[in-house]
Amino acid sequence: MVRATGIPYATAGRFQLPVAVPAWTSPFAATDPAPACPQGPVPFLDDVLGTRYGELPGSEDCQRLSITLPAGLSDDERVPVMVWLHGGSYTSGSGDLAIFDAASLVAENRVIVVSVTYRLGLFGYLATGTGRPANLGLLDQLEAFRWVQRNIAAFGGDPGRVTAFGQSAGGDSVAHLMAAPEAPALFQRAIIQSAPLGITRGRHKMSHAMGIAAEAVTEDTPAMEVVAIEDHVSQVARKYGLMAAMPFGTQYGHAPLPPEAGIEAAWDATAPGIEILIGNTSDEARLFLPRSTVVSRLGRVPVLGTAAVRAINWAVTEAVYGRAARKFARRHARAGGKAHSYVLSWGAPGNFYRAAHTVDLPLLFGNQRTWAAAGLLAGATWDEIDAVGRDVRRLWASFARGEDLGDAGGIPGALQYRLAS
Repeated sequence: MVRATGIPYATAGRFQLPVAVPAWTSPFAATDPAPACPQGPVPFLDDVLGTRYGELPGSEDCQRLSITLPAGLSDDERVPVMVWLHGGSYTSGSGDLAIFDAASLVAENRVIVVSVTYRLGLFGYLATGTGRPANLGLLDQLEAFRWVQRNIAAFGGDPGRVTAFGQSAGGDSVAHLMAAPEAPALFQRAIIQSAPLGITRGRHKMSHAMGIAAEAVTEDTPAMEVVAIEDHVSQVARKYGLMAAMPFGTQYGHAPLPPEAGIEAAWDATAPGIEILIGNTSDEARLFLPRSTVVSRLGRVPVLGTAAVRAINWAVTEAVYGRAARKFARRHARAGGKAHSYVLSWGAPGNFYRAAHTVDLPLLFGNQRTWAAAGLLAGATWDEIDAVGRDVRRLWASFARGEDLGDAGGIPGALQYRLAS
């Protein structure tokens, strides 16, 4: 296995559109990880995922990508390419976090994985009334895919077999990149994992209020002060209900997205050129329920408490993830695209989180050392995790290679999928 890390794909000043980097004319030492976009700590995620705040240096110059490729590629070999967009509610995360180590996925399935780092939060995802653009992180991602088209063949990748895949905000990014007219020329397949598509509409008033609060940030505000103001801006969203669970995100009517009324037509236009695999975990909401004092109190009520928590988990999982994912798949199929929808139901035995939001991450990016401290996995042995993980990685790679998944299938006791119509 070979890695090339921290490769610049674009440059941009603060609040400026990304510009593609010129082609390299001299050697570039691709040995340092991509820096993370500046961000604040998320302690509960560190506990659940076993991550460590500050494990990567932070920099606004974060438009970098890293490539993991299998060893021993012959000169004329071209293997499928999988481009990873990380999640983190558009405010946290980075492509080169240790938990996203693609070594197992690459070595077991002979694919290339490209991990993309992009701008987050106030740096990347909020328009203001003074003309500061929205969707800068999404535009960063588009530049990354363009870089892949221009350059991946030099690494042994097939630019005609590119799969975009992402989880949570990364899955939401993949879905919204599909609205760009050039999307089918950039990637031919998409895997959309646990995208919060149920809370992406009707956000205009919330985003407008947040934009007003964000005017305090200037081009000269120190980066970590921007991060501190970001927390205040997020508080402005609290009165907007479930949408406030992800206050930052893509904004319709700002490049590269059409107005909200035109988003389905934009998706329909690209559907015939992109095959999708879209789905969610069966217990998405369990990741967030322990943070609710009401739910925590309910859970302590004998017998009825367990039933109440189960009902809340189902209702929130469906509202934010499940229903919208199935609707997206059906619309895609009606528009002439091919779509499979899935539900991932595996969880660590006896663990409260069960098949919670993010449980797909250790299955895809299996590395016993980097996932050792994850509360999400407590109760499962690494052999159990890796056995399911190998099957999930094989399925994702089969899709990326363009193999026919059939009308239905899955992984016994862990995942089921079916063809949408």
